[in-house]
Amino acid sequence: MAATKQEKSVIMDWLTTVDHKKLGIMYLIAGTLFFVKAGLMAVFMRIQLMIPENTFLSGQTFNEFITMHGTIMLFLAATPLLFAFMNYFIPLQIGARDVAFPFVNALGFWIFLSGGLLLSTSWFFGGGPDAGWTAYVPLSLQDRLGIDFYVLGLQVSGIGTLISAINFLVTIVNMRAPGMSMMRLPLFVWTSFISSTLILFAFTPLAAGLALLMLERIFDAQFFAPASGGNVVIWQHIFWIFGHPEVYILVLPAFGIISEVIPAFSRKRLFGYTAMVFATMIIAFLGFMVWAHHMFTVGMGPVANSVFAVATMTIAVPTGIKIFNWLFTMWGGKITFNTAMLFASSFVPTFVLGGVTGVMLAMAPVDYLYHDTYFVVAHFHYIIVGGIVLALFAGLFYWYPKMFGHKLNETLGKWFFAIFYIGFHLTFFIQHILGLMGMPRRVFTYLGGQGLDAYNMVSTIGTFFMSAGVILLVINIVYSAFKGERVTVADPWDARTLEWATPTPVPEYNFAQTPQIRSLDPLFYEKIHGDGTMKPAEPIQEIHMPNGSILPLIISVGLYFLGFGLIMLEMANPIINPWIVIVGGAVITFGAMAVRSVKEDHGYHVPIEQIKNELPTKGEK
Repeated sequence: MAATKQEKSVIMDWLTTVDHKKLGIMYLIAGTLFFVKAGLMAVFMRIQLMIPENTFLSGQTFNEFITMHGTIMLFLAATPLLFAFMNYFIPLQIGARDVAFPFVNALGFWIFLSGGLLLSTSWFFGGGPDAGWTAYVPLSLQDRLGIDFYVLGLQVSGIGTLISAINFLVTIVNMRAPGMSMMRLPLFVWTSFISSTLILFAFTPLAAGLALLMLERIFDAQFFAPASGGNVVIWQHIFWIFGHPEVYILVLPAFGIISEVIPAFSRKRLFGYTAMVFATMIIAFLGFMVWAHHMFTVGMGPVANSVFAVATMTIAVPTGIKIFNWLFTMWGGKITFNTAMLFASSFVPTFVLGGVTGVMLAMAPVDYLYHDTYFVVAHFHYIIVGGIVLALFAGLFYWYPKMFGHKLNETLGKWFFAIFYIGFHLTFFIQHILGLMGMPRRVFTYLGGQGLDAYNMVSTIGTFFMSAGVILLVINIVYSAFKGERVTVADPWDARTLEWATPTPVPEYNFAQTPQIRSLDPLFYEKIHGDGTMKPAEPIQEIHMPNGSILPLIISVGLYFLGFGLIMLEMANPIINPWIVIVGGAVITFGAMAVRSVKEDHGYHVPIEQIKNELPTKGEK
C-alpha cells in the first residue's frame, strides 16, 4: 500500500513544507520584510543628510544604520528575493518535480532566517553593529556587542545560503527533463547555476574570515589586531575575495530575469543565446580576479594595482555583449510595454551607467580621488538598485500570476515604475556630483556653505519618491489580491519557457507527466511545431513526493541559540550562564540532525486517479 500525504493544519503545513514553491514564497516574504526594514534605515539616513548639521540622528545611530542597511540589503534582502524566484522557477523551467534535496532546501531557508533574526536581535542589546557592512578591522574589534551579532548572524545565515546553492547546483545538473541539454536551459537557470557556483567559492572564504573574527573577538585570538602582531589588510583581502563575487552572485540572476522578460514581451527569441551563456561564465570567472580594486588606496603598489585595474576593465567586455544582445532582442520586436517590460527595458541603460562609473573607478589613480566619496556610493547603488532591484520588480510582475493566481494591477504598476524610477535617479545620480565635489561617504553630518546643501536636499527628496513607489507596490499587492485579474490559464503572457506549460495554480508535483524537450524555448517550439502543449516523456503513473518535516525549523532554532550563547560570553552580566545556552543550542541542532539520520521517511505517492482529476481541460491549457 503506497503511503498517502499527511493532512496538516495550514500553519503546520507552511512550517514543515519542503515544497520548493512554498519555500520560494516564504523567501519572497522574508526578503521583502528585510528589504523594507533596510529601506527605512536608508530614508532615516537621507533625512539626517538633508540639511547641514542636522540632528535628526546621532552619529552613533547613523553608524549603526549605515552598517545594518548595507548588511541587510545584501545578505538578507537581495539574496533571498533572488532565491525566491530561483526556488520557485528553476524546477519548473527544467521540467523537474522538485529540487534534488527538498529537506536541505527547507533547511537552507530556515537557517538563513535564523541568522537574519540573530543579527536583528542586536537592537535589543545595546544597538546594532556600527563598523560598516564590510566590518573593517580594527573598527570591528572594538568592544561593541552589536559586532558580535554581526559576526554570528552572518555566519549562521551564510550556512543557509551555502547549502541552498549546493542544492541548486545538483538540481540543475541532475534533474533536467529528457531533452533539456545544458544549452537548452533558460538563461535564468544558467545564471542561477553560475551564481550558485560563485556562492560555493565565495561564501567559504567569508565563513573562514568570520570564524577568525569571532575567534579574535570572543576567544582572544590574534589575527588582525596590529598591537598583537596581526594585520588589518588580511581581513580586507578575505572580505573582498567574497565581497566582489557577491556582487555577481546578485547581478547574474538579475541578468537571467531580464533575459526571460525581454524575449517574452518582445515576441522574439533571445538574441545570441550561446554568447550570453559564455559571457556569463566569463563574468563569473573574472569576478574572482578583481577583488583588490576595492583596495587601491591601501598601498599594494603599482604592479598589483595595474593588474587588478586591467582585470576590472576587462569585465566590461562580456557585460557589453549582454547589453547588446538585449538591445538586439528588442530591435524589430513587437514590444508590449507592460510594467514588467518597463522595468526590464529601463534596467539596460541604468545598468550601463553603473558599469561606466565602474570602469572609471577601475583606474587606480582616479580611484584615489573618488574612493572615499559619494561617487562610490552612487556607482554601487546604480549596480544594486539600477540593476538587481529593477530586475526583481520585472520578475515580480512577470511571474506573479504563476505564483499567486492573479495579475498585479497594470495601472498601479506603471505609476509605481514611474515614481520609483524617477526617485532612484534623483537620489543617486546627484550623488555622483556630490562625490566629484568631494563629499565624503560614511559621514553623518556636514558643514553648510560648501555647495553641497541643494544636492543633498534633492537626493533626499528622491528617497521619498522611491518610498512612495514601494508603498504603491504594497497597495497594488493588497488591491490585486482582492480585485486583480484572476489567472486560470497556464500561459497568460503567451511566453516561451517551460514554467508556463504548468497549470495555474501549479500542482504540488509540478508536471503530471515529465515533458519531452525538443528545443530551446520549449513551450514556444510546441506552439509553432506542435499543438501548443508539451509532449510527455512518460505515461501517467504514480508520483513519489517527499513528506514535510519540522526538523529544518528545529535545527535553525538550535543554531540561533548556539550563536546567541557565544555572543553571551561577551555580555557583562548575562542572565544565565552562556554555556547553558551554547550547549542547549548544540543539543537541539545535533539532536535534530541525529533524528533525521535514523528516522526512515520514504515520502508518499500521489495516486493516478488524483493526477487525472487535476489534469487541465482543453479550455484551460
